[in-house]
Amino acid sequence: MRQTITLLGIESSCDDTAAAVVRDGPEGRQILGAVVEGQTSLHAAFGGVVPEIAARAHAERIDGCVAQAMMAAGLGFGDLDGIAVTAGPGLIGGVLAGVMCGKGLSAATGLPLIGVNHLAGHALTPRLTDGLDFPYLMLLVSGGHCQYLRVDGPDRFTRLGGSIDDAPGEAFDKVAKVLGLPQPGGPNVEAEARKGDPRRFALPRPLLDRPGCDMSFSGLKTALLRTRDKVIAQKGGLTRTDRADLCAGFQAAVVDVIAEKTRRALAIAPVATLAVAGGVAANQAIRAALETVCTETGVQFIAPPLSLCTDNAAMIAWAGIERFRMGEYDDLTLSARPRWPLDQTSPALLGYGKKGAKL
Repeated sequence: MRQTITLLGIESSCDDTAAAVVRDGPEGRQILGAVVEGQTSLHAAFGGVVPEIAARAHAERIDGCVAQAMMAAGLGFGDLDGIAVTAGPGLIGGVLAGVMCGKGLSAATGLPLIGVNHLAGHALTPRLTDGLDFPYLMLLVSGGHCQYLRVDGPDRFTRLGGSIDDAPGEAFDKVAKVLGLPQPGGPNVEAEARKGDPRRFALPRPLLDRPGCDMSFSGLKTALLRTRDKVIAQKGGLTRTDRADLCAGFQAAVVDVIAEKTRRALAIAPVATLAVAGGVAANQAIRAALETVCTETGVQFIAPPLSLCTDNAAMIAWAGIERFRMGEYDDLTLSARPRWPLDQTSPALLGYGKKGAKL
């Protein structure tokens, strides 16, 4: 087995077009070049990601991102050992744009093609950033996904629980929309919450009265909407203080649920380390609560840099390296997949997401 492996990674599962070159060898793990082009401005007027707009933007930008990443790495295709690309899950138009780019590069260069599960990219990121050994517990929390995974190997994931409806990031975005805050919702709700009183409005903590690690945020979002409507009916509108207090109450409820479910997950699958990844992992209140849980339970807490918590291609390249070392490759029949559960043995979380089970 070769000691040094260098892969190009391509990511286009949602609204970030990304490419990166990652090397693993005796000198350690290195991100040699990485580019991410976001699409926030393209979707701002619509209150969320529009799949058709996202797919077109990926198709227009992906070649340029690859060229920039290769230039930043100072490498040519002859210096690579393979090409890793997100093959799902995600918005099918975007995933397809990335897969077709990866196929074209593989066909043109003769380099091996490696299809990567986007969720595996997130789940394996702590091994890229911190050299974390198996096993560990991963909380993957983002706009489209939320689940607890025990990670025992590059392709060995056991889901302990997850959201049965809206993911936290999706709930944050919807709350921002009903409160008149701009997208992306997560950072704006968090900013408002810092100015508010989390105790003013009594919002529910869904599923805390039930055992296990499953979560639900759809009812919490609905409760906030009804509370907003009640305030408007009483006052004739919302003040800035009202909006800040609603944001603070909503965020506090999410934090409480995630903290308690994390305690339960650690009790079900005792490990030495809890890692967190996904865009919502950038929320400082959630991070602080997870750190507190880990301190109380004597577990190490790892959160990769924010740039590697959100969607990026370095994590795809790294997950590709993990598969490459196991001798796993794909060919030009690789398909784009809108749904692709990491844990193939657990039943789907029915009702998850707008279009059904994603996991």
